[in-house]
Formats: sequence, C-alpha cells, structure tokens
Amino acid sequence: MDWFVVSPLLVGLLFLVAMLAGFIDSIAGGGGLLTVPALMSAGLSPAQALATNKVQSVGGSFSASLYFVRRKAVDLREQKLNIAMTFIGSVAGAILIQHIQADLLRQVLPLLLIAIGLYFLLMPKVGEEDRHRRLHGLPFALVAGGCVGFYDGFFGPGAGSFYALAFVTLCGYNLAKSTAHAKVLNFTSNLGGLLFFMLGGKVVWGTGLIMLVGAFCGARLGARMVLSRGQTLVRPMVVIVSAIMSAKLLWDSHGVAIALWFHQLFAR
Repeated sequence: MDWFVVSPLLVGLLFLVAMLAGFIDSIAGGGGLLTVPALMSAGLSPAQALATNKVQSVGGSFSASLYFVRRKAVDLREQKLNIAMTFIGSVAGAILIQHIQADLLRQVLPLLLIAIGLYFLLMPKVGEEDRHRRLHGLPFALVAGGCVGFYDGFFGPGAGSFYALAFVTLCGYNLAKSTAHAKVLNFTSNLGGLLFFMLGGKVVWGTGLIMLVGAFCGARLGARMVLSRGQTLVRPMVVIVSAIMSAKLLWDSHGVAIALWFHQLFAR
C-alpha cells in the first residue's frame, strides 16, 4: 500500500489546500471543489482522489462539529435520529454509486445549487432568526438526514448547503444555528462514505491524514467565525460557494459546448 504517492512538497501544498477547504466547508460547504482537483493535479487517480478527499472531509467536519457541540450550539441528544438516518442514507448512497452512473444527477445539480444561492440572496430575511418548525421527528430525519445523506454518499458536492437549507426551511433555525447542525450531519455522511472507500482500498492514507490535520485546523477557525459573525458571514459565503460550485459542475459537464459558444460569440 502506498502511503503518500506524491512528493513531500506536494503533500505540504495539499495540507494548505485542505486547511483552506476546511475553513470554507465549515461555513458554507463546497471545500471539495478545492481538494479533489488538487489531489488529481498531484497525480492521484480519480478513485484515489475521491477516497482520499473523504479522509480530509471527515477531519474538517469532525472539527467543526466538535466545536459546535462543545459550545452548546448543537445538542447531540436531540440529533440522534437525524444522525442515524443520515448514516443509513450515506451508506446506501455509497453502495449504489458503485453500480450505476451519476450522469443525470450531474446535469441537474448545478440548477439546484443555483436555486439555493438565489434563495438566500433574494430572501435576506430568511435565517435571521428562529421561525416556526414545519417538520418534526422521523419525517424531518428522513428528509434532511436520509435523503441528503444518501445524496452525500452517492455524489456529494453541495451536501453541506442542502443540510443547512433543510434546517432553515423545515426546522426554522436561524442560518448560524442551521450551519452548526448541518456540520454534524455532514460529518456523519462523510464517515459513512469513507467506510466504503476504505473497503475499496483506494485511500492514500499518508496524504489523506496530513490533509485531515489541515482540514481540522481550517474548520475550527471557520466554526468560530460562524458563531461569532453569524449570518453576516454565512449568507454571502453560501451564495458565493453555490455559484462557484454550479459553474464548476456546468463546466465539467458542458465545458466543450460552452467554450465553443463563447468562441462563436466573440468571433462575430
């Protein structure tokens, strides 16, 4: 088993990338936009990059979750059912992705992320303060935990934004509180996905563990800023990250067509 695959210099650079990704992820999600391309640029295969990325994602989401729990922003006793459904959903998604292609989801996801960004941009009052709760108990756990957890295990990008949106719209939590709770479920689904990547033997452990330390440090700083600055920080970050993720996914799926369209447009 190769523990590093890449050179010490690249491992150091990946540590810094993971630190930045952990910071962004703890606030708005989307840290994988940085780490997965960085891992592939360092020479890892797509399967190794996705598997190793899960290691650092677990570290970052655990760091943020631990901070939120210790600061009593999240009560784990109230989240037991949500956590259980999230874990089950993420494992089911991780199993399914090994047998079918995610092409349709790849096409639809940019539109969903654009919708999330516009929702928080055009409705500035949403998430300012706690509101009336719409779903309780098992129904909420199935939607926010099971469904989003399944998506995270199956595909992944933007899962943190979907968790946060569920807590804002269905639980009525303010945006900072929703972000804190989202990280706990995000850690759960990351852990579920990582277990299956481990079984596949694709994790580059040395690189992954060093990136985990970087993500842990970055996520701790981001979590502190969520509680200290609240929605003044989280809202613009969610909007910006949603827009960037949408653009990235659109380019990955339709980059050739988009480049050709721009060429034709400016060639006139």
